Amino acid sequence: MQAGLVVLCLAYVLSQFFRAFLAVLSLDLEHDIGATPEDLAFASGLWFLVFAAMQIPVGWALDRVGPRLTAAALLLAGGAGGAGVFAVATSPLHISIAMGLIGIGCSPVLMASYYIFAREYPPARFATLAAVMLGVGSVGNLVASYPTALAVELMGWRATMAGLAGVSAAIAAGIWLSVHDPAKVETDHKGSLLDLLKEPALWLILPLMLVAYAPSAALRGLWAGPYLSDVFGLGTTQIGTATLVMGAAMITGTFVYGPLDRVFGTRKWVVFAGNALGAAALGLLCLWIDSGIWISVLLLAVIGFLGASFPVIMAHGRAFVPPHLVGRGVTLLNLFGIGGVGIAQFVTGRIHAATVETGSTAPYTAIFGFFAVTLAIGCVIYLFSRDSVD
Repeated sequence: MQAGLVVLCLAYVLSQFFRAFLAVLSLDLEHDIGATPEDLAFASGLWFLVFAAMQIPVGWALDRVGPRLTAAALLLAGGAGGAGVFAVATSPLHISIAMGLIGIGCSPVLMASYYIFAREYPPARFATLAAVMLGVGSVGNLVASYPTALAVELMGWRATMAGLAGVSAAIAAGIWLSVHDPAKVETDHKGSLLDLLKEPALWLILPLMLVAYAPSAALRGLWAGPYLSDVFGLGTTQIGTATLVMGAAMITGTFVYGPLDRVFGTRKWVVFAGNALGAAALGLLCLWIDSGIWISVLLLAVIGFLGASFPVIMAHGRAFVPPHLVGRGVTLLNLFGIGGVGIAQFVTGRIHAATVETGSTAPYTAIFGFFAVTLAIGCVIYLFSRDSVD
């Protein structure tokens, strides 16, 4: 199983890359095929929404078919296929189609790992294992920054995407060859997604799951690029360097969050404190929107660091899921986490379009303010949730 988890981690590197690389390609795509920031926001949002919608069939497949076939087949068809479509794109529509396909391909990867963790390891270790997988896999976030900018300058974005299609196909084959499905749970209990939705404890966790990951994912995945270009005049390589700093902060945050539930004996208050501080950092970015490049980059890094609570929220919610519904439970939580980013990208794309004529800073003040307010609301609802420690 260890070899299988390593390959799944490589697949998750791809997943992290594909949700973040548009920020670096934004200038080239606008120049070559006329893709505006609104077009890329739509394409990015489509990736997240398709990914989120796939969590329902993926959850069923994990419980019924197992992680091996589920992850290998979808990554091959969607990931490799979508990257191939991207490589030959000639319009913003093609980019959106490609991103939707890639969302399908990436949708089972992390949840296949979490399914194995939930079934093969003690519950008390879930948050730490989940954070390690998320943190190591987030190397893709770094690859989607300066290294991608360098590759695009050396080879062009089309050759870069064609190469990624080949890498995706190779990793899908590796999943098929190395991952072994855990034994199925033998139980007389039947269950479905509706049974999970009847659990009151989840309803106070899901709103924060909906908004917690959105600021860091949306800013790192897209808006950091146009913001740094429009407000500070940075080029592709400089944007790549800035997003590299933010990506490194996101990875560091993931590893820091992972063991904190066991250190402090609480999941709820670790999650609440981190996200409340994240909302405050977003507010400061609104106030200091054009104060200086390094102030903005530092605040983006802080937002990325504090926004890495995903695995602890996942562990908090998983504690209320019965064993025979683990696959559908973790994918339901992931549906909200990833779906929230997709919704946010559509909303922020419209915010940008509505405010772009009012000045270079106004669109980004409005976008960052939107994230600050929604995150604060999620934190308030989360205050009423039940704690869980295994």
